[in-house]
Amino acid sequence: MTKHDQTSSSGPESIPPELQALRDRIDRIDHQFLELLEERHRVVGEVAAVKRTTGVPIKDSGREAALIADRRSIASRSGLSPEVIENLFRLVLWASRNRQTQLHAAVPVDMPLQRIAIIGAAGGMGTMFTNFLSDLGHEILEVDRDTAMSIEEAAASADITLISVNIRETEEVIRRAGPHVSADGLLTDVTSTKRTPVAAMLESSEASVIGMHPLFGPGIHTMQGQRIALTPGRVVDGSPWLDWLRGTLDAAGLTILETTPDDHDRVMAAVQVLTHYSTEVVGRTMRALHVSIEETLRFTSPIYHLELLMTARHFAQSPDLYSAIQMSNPNTPEVMDAFRTAAAEFDAIVRAGDSDAFRKSFEDVASYFGDFAKQALTESTHLIDRLVERS
Repeated sequence: MTKHDQTSSSGPESIPPELQALRDRIDRIDHQFLELLEERHRVVGEVAAVKRTTGVPIKDSGREAALIADRRSIASRSGLSPEVIENLFRLVLWASRNRQTQLHAAVPVDMPLQRIAIIGAAGGMGTMFTNFLSDLGHEILEVDRDTAMSIEEAAASADITLISVNIRETEEVIRRAGPHVSADGLLTDVTSTKRTPVAAMLESSEASVIGMHPLFGPGIHTMQGQRIALTPGRVVDGSPWLDWLRGTLDAAGLTILETTPDDHDRVMAAVQVLTHYSTEVVGRTMRALHVSIEETLRFTSPIYHLELLMTARHFAQSPDLYSAIQMSNPNTPEVMDAFRTAAAEFDAIVRAGDSDAFRKSFEDVASYFGDFAKQALTESTHLIDRLVERS
């Protein structure tokens, strides 16, 4: 073995003493850094207590922007990378908001507790809402296929009935629960399409009806920072339910989007249907070409790696969920027709080797994206940097 082989070995006996001494110093500095983060964590707990009693929101965008600017300025003067320090403190701020959410900083101290029936409580989303709402102190009636309490019994005895079942079963379950929900109660759901569920809830009950669509799956680590759509169908005069729902979701750190069922489904045709449809096509094409995943990963670029992760992530989940999303949105046929037309037009350009037509088509789409293209370049570069760091 050569001297070079010996010094490049990863065994502890090959580490020069002077390098080990420096590593020991780095370890001590890191431990001091963790102690400071621990102290910050304790102060955040005190901040949460003050915010809960005073009603100050968890997120203060002005304060966060000023903090980031200050830390970047200090980094520049210290010879550190402002971009690295910004990334570090954005993560620290996210953890701070998440800690405040866990401590119920956004939950009013006088929040009335409700009896909530969750139909489909054993499912992924049902479990998430069961845990979240019970943690806030609400009484939860859990109903699923193997529970003794029936859908009808739970709806009749609850203040709020939340439907969290398979998309294809949602309408049937709504029609079973709806007639039993009190006229001064709330009937809601978490289905990813809204037109049909909200119409069914309006038809089958006299209660307040507010559709919900969490724009995330049950596999997330925290609701903090996630988005949820609300589609109010009917709010009975004098009912507190819309304000109650807004306050409860805000307490989880969710960003709330209010819209109509029709507008929701129209936009989700692009957000969900088009995205999933194109991912399905990519996956099927790779399978048809017998592409070796392992071989491509040897040559992978960060962009390909990111695209491959998102494609494989899709196929690691439930086919029943994705088929229901694709087949239940009323705008799906329009999306599929537009996809096939665009693919055929692009196919003709490439097969003809028409570089001018390619450039014209490319520029047309770039113009459509406008300033968002520049924003996307910046944000995707950030994602790529984080991905490369983990590789």
